[in-house]
Order: sequence, then structure tokens, then C-alpha cells
Amino acid sequence: MLTVMTQPVLIRIHPADNVAIVANDGGLAEGVVLPDGLVLRERVPQGHKVALADIAAGDSVRRYNVSIGTALADIAAGSWVHERRLSLPIARGLQGLPMPLAGAVRQAPPPLEGHHFEGLRNADGSVGTRNIFAITTTVQCVAGVVEIAVQRIREQLLPRYPNVDDVVGLEHSYGCGVAIDAPDAIIPIRTLRHIARNPNFGGEVMVISLGCEKLQPERLLPPGSIPVASATAGASVQSEPLDVLCLQDSAHVGFMSMIDAIVARAVPHLERLNARRRETVPASELVVGVQCGGSDAFSGVTANPAVGFCTDLLVRAGATVMFSETTEVRDAIDQLTARAASPEVAQAMVREMAWYDAYLQRGQVDRSANTTPGNKAGGLSNIVEKAMGSIVKSGSLPIDGVLAPGERLTQRGLIYAATPASDFICGTLQLAAGMNVHIFTTGRGTPYGLAECPVIKVATRTELARRWHDLMDLNAGLIADGEASIEDMGWALFQLVLEVASGRRKTWAERWRLHNDLVLFNPAPVT
Repeated sequence: MLTVMTQPVLIRIHPADNVAIVANDGGLAEGVVLPDGLVLRERVPQGHKVALADIAAGDSVRRYNVSIGTALADIAAGSWVHERRLSLPIARGLQGLPMPLAGAVRQAPPPLEGHHFEGLRNADGSVGTRNIFAITTTVQCVAGVVEIAVQRIREQLLPRYPNVDDVVGLEHSYGCGVAIDAPDAIIPIRTLRHIARNPNFGGEVMVISLGCEKLQPERLLPPGSIPVASATAGASVQSEPLDVLCLQDSAHVGFMSMIDAIVARAVPHLERLNARRRETVPASELVVGVQCGGSDAFSGVTANPAVGFCTDLLVRAGATVMFSETTEVRDAIDQLTARAASPEVAQAMVREMAWYDAYLQRGQVDRSANTTPGNKAGGLSNIVEKAMGSIVKSGSLPIDGVLAPGERLTQRGLIYAATPASDFICGTLQLAAGMNVHIFTTGRGTPYGLAECPVIKVATRTELARRWHDLMDLNAGLIADGEASIEDMGWALFQLVLEVASGRRKTWAERWRLHNDLVLFNPAPVT
């Protein structure tokens, strides 16, 4: 349905805000009279801020009832408020933050029962939403060979195995030419190790090695790192030796012998995956990663609040939801520690923020380096405003745990998974944590996707959803249009997650086979 706003529409988040954003497609022209009688002093693009009252130089500009900056000069009511008229606030310190009381008991939200999806149960107890054969690699050197082998497997073998959804090569830029014994090298190594264990891969692991690389297969996946259910309750063992194919092995004479060997070795893995069947499992088996990219001023008005409502539903249903993007939540650290389920969780969030502050400082930048030209064109003046819209993806419930980059989930609930804000690195780290469904919101638009996991893309604006009708899976712009509530869109997203997880619906990224490369976070030196 096409919505046309015939009257000027402003969206004000909080009664204490002294700015509001323009909702109308194409923005509003100079001289337009707003509903309260205020006259625009200049043209204001869609999503950009209008001063609702006179703001004196040095006074705070407030959105989300938070100071997103101070006015560099007097700003008259009815003026366009953009990044060049604001100074960036100093980042909130990490001391004296609100903390939960030790031993305090929070009232649990009412459970959400009776919701299920059709998933693929793994031997280690996890559940996949897709049945994918993934080929792990130790080093970038083998990527070209693996790419051609994957193409042959897809064309020649997959038709014989109708229950296998796809074959993917887990290619990356790591493995050699790196300071592999540096303390921070553990981050990319454990990321690769844990991606190999993603629930969507069914416990099948095959590794392609060059032979001379620093990241040897036994270092990447030491014995016991790929556990399966044991006959002894509560125990886990690695049932058979790791399946490793080394390209420098003398048995490989010529390029095609490498390809033939990889294709032949794939067969038993495909046979086991093909024997798997979906079964009805509770929604508590979902592991959902939420992320935003190409954000605009509507992100915190439409898509992210809808995701936040869905997050609450999922957690109430017993599922696990991860929110991430450290620089995009850093300015809301006080709100996050106040929601921590325990003092230990709050301190863990502070630890991750402090680590990332130091990481940025080593590079002689700060969190202000995050915002993009597209963010600013979409109405976001700086990282503070962006962060206030980003954190609402996390919903309203207590935060149950914290993951450092590359770590794997060991608990359920609402988890802060510390990652850089880069779409590709964040997605890669959430895959390593165990994500089996991804929710991705966008305002400017991005064709982002992952080969390893279904990505549900949520548009912040109806204009984007209409223009990219075959890339966006859900239009949260209906909230700004006045045609749906945040609750309506949150429930719609919750149901869509169950449909996608069950394999009954493919996302647009899956239909077009759109996917981005895995991108590792490597803060250690490259040699």
C-alpha cells in the first residue's frame, strides 16, 4: 500500500526533546507551517532534525531525552539542526555507573509459551535453521581452490542430496603472515574454531589446509573442539579424527587432483547431512543476532524499536538474542549497566567497553570515527544520536550475559556480544557465537547477507521498502506512516523469524544468493 503524507509530519521521541525529525518523503520546504504553527526557516530533508524552540549557543540539543550535542551557535526555532551545528559530547566515563545490587532478585517477565519452529537437532544439542555443508579453511592461500571445489560440489553433488540446503567455503584472510602467538591472536583463532561449530552446519567438519601455514589444523581445531553427544550423559567427545585435506600433500599431482580430492571427501559429509530431518522444536532453540547497518534517523523510530519488541518476545519464549556493535552502544553504557542481571554482568560490559576504548586509542581515534556519510545524509548527526537509536534493538529486559569477541555462547537469554560495529565483522562474530538466525535493520539500504545463516532485513522507511521491494523482508516504515504500531511490527517480525527458521520462507538474500565474505576481527599484529 502506498502511503502519501499530505501534511507535514514531525516525529518527536520524548516530550523533553527540543528537536524532532521530518517524516515526509522528500523532506519539507522552507516556509512550511508545522502543525503547532512553527514555520520552517529553511528546507529540511527527510529524517533530519528541526529545532522546536530556540536553542542558545552552548545549550544541549536533546533527542531520546539525551543530549546528543551542544549548539555551536544560536539555533532559531524552525531551523535545520545538523552535524555542523553541533559539538560532540565527551564520552561517558566508565566509573560510577549504575549497577544492580548483589543478590537483588529481578521480577521475571511472563513466559511466552506455545511457540515452535521446525529445526534440525544436532548431536551436541544445538538446533540449526539450515542444513549446510561448510568447508573450513586454515589460511587464505587455499581460498581459490576451495571456491572452485565448492562450485563443483554445488553443481554435481548437491542435486543428489535434496535435504542439504547448500555448501559453503569458510574463507577468510587469516592463517599466515600474522603474529599468531600474540595475546590478541586468540580472537581470530577462536572465531574460526567456533564458526566451524555453528548449529547450521550439523556437526560436520571438513578442513582444507595448505600445509605450511602458521594456523595448522590441530591448532585451529584441537582434539575435543568438535564435540558430539556421548553415550555417557553430560559428557562429550570427538568421535573420529578431524577430516583434514592438505593441498601440499605429495598425493596431489596437478590442480584438478586437489579439486577431485575435495569433492570425493565431501560425499560422506553430504550423506550424513542428507539423512537429517526437521523436527518441531520450541522457540527457545533460536539464537538470534541483531544488528543494524546503513542506519538513519528512522532506525531508532521504526525498525530498531520493532526489533527490540521482538527481542523481548524471543527472550520471553526462552530464546537467546545477541546485540553487539560496541561503538554503537558505548554512549548508552549507563543504560546497559542499569539493566544488567547481576553486578558481574555489568562489570563484564564495562570491561569490554574499556578494552575497545583502548583499542581505538591505539589507533589514535575515538568512537566518533564510527559514523558514515550515509548516516549523516540520513539525519544522524553523530555517534551519540546513532547509539541512542541502536540500543533499542536490545529491548527492555535484563541483560543476562556478556561475550568477548569470538567466544561461543554457553547460556540463554539476552546477551551483549562485544563486536566492532562493522556489519561484516559483527555478523562473523555472531556466527561464531552460535547464531542461527540474523535480523538486520537498515535505513539507507544494503544488500548485506550471509551464506551461513538466513538474514532477515528490516527497512526503516516505506520509501526504501518500496524501492528495494525484492531485498527487504519487512517494512517497519509503516510505523512512521501511522499504519502500524511498534507492537504490531514486533509481532510480525517474531512470526517471520519462526517461518524463516523453519525453512518455510527464504529471505530475499537467500533467494538471490547474496552474501558477504566472512571478515575476522584481528587486533593482533600482522607480520
